[in-house]
Amino acid sequence: MKARSLSLRLLLAGILAASCAPAPRVVEAPPATAAPAAPAASSGVDLAGIDRSVAPGDDFFAWSNGTWMKTAEIPADRSSWGVGGILTELTAKRTAGLIAEAAKANARAGSEARKIGDTYSAFLDEAAIEAKGLSPLTPVLEQIAAIPDARGLASALGATLRADVDAFNNTDLYTPNVLGLWVAQDLDEPTRYAPFLLQGGLGMPDRDYYLDPSPRMAEIRARYREHVAAVLKLAGDAADDAETKAGRIVELERLIATVHTSRADSSDVVKGNNHWTRADFASRAPGLDWDAYFEAAGLGKQRDFIVWQPGAATGIAALVRDQPLSTWKEYLSFRAVESASTFLPKAFVDEQFAFYGKVLSGTPIQRDRWKRAVDVTDAALGEAVGKLYVAKYFPPSEKARAEAMVRNQIAAFGKRIDRLEWMSPETKAKAKAKLAILKIGVGYPDRWRDYSELEVVAGDALGNAWRASLFEYRRNLAKLGRPVDRGEWVMNPQLVNAVNLPAMNAMNFPAALLQPPDFDPNRPEVMDYGAAGAVIGHEISHSFDDQGALFDADGRLRNWWTKEDFAHFAASAEKLVAQYDAYRPFPDLAVNGRLTVSENIADVAGLAVAYDAYRISLGGWEAPAVHGLTGDQQFFLSFAQSWRTKMREAALRQRIVTDSHSPAEYRADCVRNLDAWYAAFDVKPGQRLYLAPGERVQIW
Repeated sequence: MKARSLSLRLLLAGILAASCAPAPRVVEAPPATAAPAAPAASSGVDLAGIDRSVAPGDDFFAWSNGTWMKTAEIPADRSSWGVGGILTELTAKRTAGLIAEAAKANARAGSEARKIGDTYSAFLDEAAIEAKGLSPLTPVLEQIAAIPDARGLASALGATLRADVDAFNNTDLYTPNVLGLWVAQDLDEPTRYAPFLLQGGLGMPDRDYYLDPSPRMAEIRARYREHVAAVLKLAGDAADDAETKAGRIVELERLIATVHTSRADSSDVVKGNNHWTRADFASRAPGLDWDAYFEAAGLGKQRDFIVWQPGAATGIAALVRDQPLSTWKEYLSFRAVESASTFLPKAFVDEQFAFYGKVLSGTPIQRDRWKRAVDVTDAALGEAVGKLYVAKYFPPSEKARAEAMVRNQIAAFGKRIDRLEWMSPETKAKAKAKLAILKIGVGYPDRWRDYSELEVVAGDALGNAWRASLFEYRRNLAKLGRPVDRGEWVMNPQLVNAVNLPAMNAMNFPAALLQPPDFDPNRPEVMDYGAAGAVIGHEISHSFDDQGALFDADGRLRNWWTKEDFAHFAASAEKLVAQYDAYRPFPDLAVNGRLTVSENIADVAGLAVAYDAYRISLGGWEAPAVHGLTGDQQFFLSFAQSWRTKMREAALRQRIVTDSHSPAEYRADCVRNLDAWYAAFDVKPGQRLYLAPGERVQIW
């Protein structure tokens, strides 16, 4: 899904510059001859949120959510609000309670409960953080100031490398360090792990923030320079010096942005699969002492890498050579303070929020400190906290119900493959083989992560964050040379999200996703299929989207299609690109159909699979009507209401530029590609969302 909330690993990426019902059966559908049992006690339908002044065929999102959109208010500490936000807030409160219990338990030293409690308590102790001031950062700043030459600079840059990116599982493409590391299966040989290097080094979210000539982006750049200067002043620089340094730092970042690869190209797995040997770095990216860099990064013995954006590696190395050492030292000093600001005194926290919260996201006020403390603890000890969460909030009955839904969806997807008229038997057989060995993780991993080597010190908030980031980095380095673990999770159980792992041919559906209102044992199951079920279908479909379809059953990047079949698939994907390019949330900004095509394919195919699976679950019966809504209408309404979201303008603009997912409104409107939606709501030619049958994109 890679959707509703950002991975919590992004938090640690910014810390070191250096997010009981019976299970249905999978059955053949016999003819319907009688009515099934009455629906559950809760209808699951938010009738009050519907805007009946809008025709479903003109704007299905507005019909489903229009009244809610008019009346709901975004909380002052959030950049957006909707079902995802509601679930995230609920989960955060539950998690905070569990963490607080751990903090009060006086558990034995070294235990997970003690580490959880000490991490949480240290961040909440603002008085202690204020008393320390900038002193915890002093050794780092002194080391940067003492960098003597180009080799020393390369070592300093290498020491900042962290496992804080993910090329296409979580699509975490941002790192504040000049490069980020992702350790995952080698795309050409998925039985072994490989180190992937991704571009980084920017303070703002994407290169467009530096290069886009529009007045709006120019204003953000000016505000960013003011922010950099303000941070430097807080760190002790005189006002004039801070202003001058800020100019040089922002200009260096602008130069880095000029060599960055675009978001759309960075999302292309074929363009990213570039194998370099250690010797290649000196010839292909001269200017940086790569031996010193990799030695400082703990990769001195690694002989091969995958460089996701080769132009960026080449360009950044040239900038290391061509820009003054003094400027790089200023940049590193600022980056160290900026990345530690979350754990520094209030003045630093407030300044960081003033730019990243207010300017970039339009959020009026800072989130409560306890919420940020939950994020910090989740980022450091996510699976340890996850153990506590699932023990209390994810009963075996819900895990079994979700697993049954997954089985129905896999069965539905297989039937859809069988029915494809355009696909050859040869390609169908390979698609079915891939589907058959999908590894599905529901709720939580089979094996929990071991945190015994993570040192947590009571009262040391910044130090705990540093050590947690370094622990995660070393954990990833230790994978190199070991067999690939297909059971490893990349999301915490208490995260409201889901993910497909193409090279692992696996999926994670965290427990926090599988809760009301999207997954509710007390309402008609058709509603669950339209909400959580569509997410499950989405993730299954990711194995067969424009990127996932390039991986075979073993997770190898290999074209297993006939030439004619893949040409048909690609043509259908292009139709979807054009469909989403036409959506324009603002007069000056449209959805990027190319950037979002993978997610859009998964949305359309996933919804179709969820619809078929809901039909399978009924065993041939029709779902009972609820409030005058047929089963199909309940299904599609539940889907659209699961995407109800309000976003602040700044946040929505940032998402369109940086996110591979379309805005929620257009995700809901993907219903226009399903024939069943037209029948359910009597959608006619002339209505705004109407597509002639031949124009509906039905890839799977």
